[in-house]
Amino acid sequence: MPYRVILIGASGLIGSKLLSMLIASDQISDVLLILRRHLDVSHVKIHQLIINFDDLPAYRREIQGDIIFSCLGTTRTETPDPDLYKKIDLEYPLSIALYGLENGVQQFHIVSSIGADAASSNAYLKLKGQLENELKKLNYPSLHIYQPSYLTGERKKKRISDKIISPLLRLIDPLLAGPFKKYRSIPAEKVARAMLNQSLKDLRGSFTYPSIQIQQLA
Repeated sequence: MPYRVILIGASGLIGSKLLSMLIASDQISDVLLILRRHLDVSHVKIHQLIINFDDLPAYRREIQGDIIFSCLGTTRTETPDPDLYKKIDLEYPLSIALYGLENGVQQFHIVSSIGADAASSNAYLKLKGQLENELKKLNYPSLHIYQPSYLTGERKKKRISDKIISPLLRLIDPLLAGPFKKYRSIPAEKVARAMLNQSLKDLRGSFTYPSIQIQQLA
């Protein structure tokens, strides 16, 4: 039976790749995009719900389907306000996960980060770890957490850091072997592919995929 999907973060690096794959997949019948602003994409499968994320409770009944994919996230550079940063990286995806569960959604897939740890001294990794812990408490029938390393791919917004880091990665990645292999950069397209592949297996339980495993699942 084709799946009805909810996607948040469709305009981002991983989300945009995943959206193209969802459109192309015969096993996906409908895709609800939850967005802050309209996305320039048109397809019979696609439905766009434009909202103010601070008003999420007002839309809780509309978060219905079989699978939720969360690719929502930001950076300190893009979002210097710590309160807004916390909302985007923790509160919004957690609320959508909760409302989806209330409406019978069976699977929740989310992009986290390598090194995510609620006890970390790094604010970014700490927040990701907190989100992972809270999601596990919801007891989803099928929870999938993806922990990629540094993401590569064409971003809509060019970042100075990418111009500097990307050439270095081509030199460094082959040198990362043994226990350091997990830190090799990973194309955003592979993360998106792994997310779709795992969703179509209809697995039950809680799963966490480190970057090196994501490569294998793509």
